[in-house]
Amino acid sequence: MKIITERNGPVTTIILNRPAVKNALDQESTEMLAAAFKAFDADDEQRVAVVTGAGGSFCAGADLKEAATRVDYKAWAGHPEGPFHAPLSKPLIAAVAGHACAGGLGLALYCDIRIAEETAIFGIFSRRWGVPMSDGTTVRLPRIVGRGPALDMMLTGRAVTADEALTMGLVSRVVSAGNARKEAEELALKISQFPQTAMLSDRQSLYHQEGKSEAEAIHFETVCAEEAKQKEAQSGAARFAAGDGRHGQF
Repeated sequence: MKIITERNGPVTTIILNRPAVKNALDQESTEMLAAAFKAFDADDEQRVAVVTGAGGSFCAGADLKEAATRVDYKAWAGHPEGPFHAPLSKPLIAAVAGHACAGGLGLALYCDIRIAEETAIFGIFSRRWGVPMSDGTTVRLPRIVGRGPALDMMLTGRAVTADEALTMGLVSRVVSAGNARKEAEELALKISQFPQTAMLSDRQSLYHQEGKSEAEAIHFETVCAEEAKQKEAQSGAARFAAGDGRHGQF
C-alpha cells in the first residue's frame, strides 16, 4: 500500500509508504492521501492525526518521473479534491524525518504542528526543475515564518536544517533522530485528551482570523466560543475550583 493508516485509540497515523523514492507522491498516492485525510476527518472516534513517512524520509514532493509524462496532475491545494485544499476540522501533526521538500514541505505546512528530527531537511528543491508550487506552500509558508524567510526559501531553493527551521518557526520542536513519530503520537494522544469542543473552536477561530479585521476576527471568536461555554466551560471551571490544576497537576 502506498498510504498506510494505523489507529491507536483516538489517534490516527497516516504513513506515506514509498520509501524507495523518499515517499514522493504520484497521482495514485496523492488520491489515497486525500482519502485518508477525509476518512480521519469524518471518523467521530478519531481526534488527532499524525502524518509521517516510511523508511527515514518524510516526503520528497511530487513524483517528478511521473510528472515528466503528464501535465494534468491536480493542484494539491487549489483543486477541491486535492489533499491540501483546506484545513481539516481536527488537528494534524507532521512527524518529519529526512527530507520534506517541495510538495513534502507543502504537506508539512498543511499540518497544525510540525515535529522534526534533528537531521531533517526542508527546502523547495523543485526550484531547480521549473516545477511550480501548487500545494499551498506560497500561501502557508509566509503566514508561518514571515515573508522575508519565505522568499529566501522560495527564490533560492536552498536546504534548511531542522535547527534553522526551529529558529524561524517553521517547526515547533526538534527531537533526536528516529523519534519524530513517537513524539508526535505521544503529543497527539495528549491533545486528544483535552475537552474537544473548546479546543476545536479555538483552532477554528485561529484559522479564520487570517485576513480579517480585528473586530471581525473577535466577533467570530465569540461565536466559536459559545458552544464550548455551554458544554464544557462551567464543568471545567468547577473541576478547577475543586482543586484540579494545583501545583501544575492537570
